[in-house]
Amino acid sequence: MLRYALKKVVSLAISLIIASVVIFGVVEVAPGDPASYMLGINAQPDTVAALRAELGLDQSRWQRYLAWVCGMVTGDFGISYTYRASVGGMIGDRLWISLPLALYALTLSTIIAFPAGLYAASRRGKPGDVVVMGATQLGVAVPNFWFAMMLVLIFAITLRWFGAGGFPGWEKGLFAGMKALTLPAVALALPQAAILTRVMRSSLLDILGEDFMRTARAKGLSQRQAIWRHGLRNALIPVLTIVGLQFSFLLAGGIIIEQVFFLPGLGRLVFQAITQRDLIVVESVVMLLVFAVIFVNFLVDLAYAAVDPRLRSRA
Repeated sequence: MLRYALKKVVSLAISLIIASVVIFGVVEVAPGDPASYMLGINAQPDTVAALRAELGLDQSRWQRYLAWVCGMVTGDFGISYTYRASVGGMIGDRLWISLPLALYALTLSTIIAFPAGLYAASRRGKPGDVVVMGATQLGVAVPNFWFAMMLVLIFAITLRWFGAGGFPGWEKGLFAGMKALTLPAVALALPQAAILTRVMRSSLLDILGEDFMRTARAKGLSQRQAIWRHGLRNALIPVLTIVGLQFSFLLAGGIIIEQVFFLPGLGRLVFQAITQRDLIVVESVVMLLVFAVIFVNFLVDLAYAAVDPRLRSRA
């Protein structure tokens, strides 16, 4: 297991290096100069040059890349061009909204999908299976921002159970914070729950056709007992992949939902930084999100090894 984990750590490090080069290169070649954008079209060339020197934009791209990477390694993400504030502090403030939102949505997605997938697989071809699959088809087809608007219309405007948007801050208490994140989390979770339900059902149906499942049934186990004792663990490998990818998507892909509910999270931060040509913020946030994706996949690989001993023996 240790050798398998070390190989994955090396792969993680190589992936991060490649990702940093790609992110920096793509952002740097984007048209527009941050200094010119900040000073406006009527700025004098010497003023623009002075601001570029102050921001470090007059250095070569390799110098800026090395300074950026070394800073991130030491925890220094630089200073925002627009807000003249620490990028690390800005990310930290917004991460405490985006991360709980992603975890909340992932928890809801898993709570919905696992029982639904088990139920549909155990009743293949029956009315219950048809209903579940029809609901998941709707969940996959309808975009999450539509769910968000419907949730606001029903639960915020009509029933007045929740606020229509905004975030009070964690200093107002855990209940107030989680209440503000509930509708966004549900809007994010429903499409992901539909996907996870279909994967769970398909994986279980594949397992139910295996010889060891038929042997378990022949020994006297009921279908439910055979699924819980033998089928579920073997069906979890593809499900773990989807769960890992979903967390990464929920953390990085909530830009539209954060806009709908006016949440000051990472998604809105990236959106504002792009419109303001705040390159250092864009690079740092995207790199953080890429790290989250790669690190989650690393944890998923370790979970694979824990579930399937054959992976450990191949390392």
